Amino acid sequence: MAHPKRQHSKQRSRKRRTHQKLSAVGKLSPDGNPMGFSHRVCPTTGFYKGEQVLEVKQKTKEESN
Repeated sequence: MAHPKRQHSKQRSRKRRTHQKLSAVGKLSPDGNPMGFSHRVCPTTGFYKGEQVLEVKQKTKEESN
């Protein structure tokens, strides 16, 4: 295994790690809701893999107040 003669600076290591970041989820779910995980049930519509699995109650203005 390679063994450096001198220690790399902290700055050099951190510059290398700047590209190892997670990207944002930009995928549309099958039912058309943006930014949803494909492996989770959508909390607003109740769809999972294109099928309705949860009944989501629509809130009225009276219930929200």
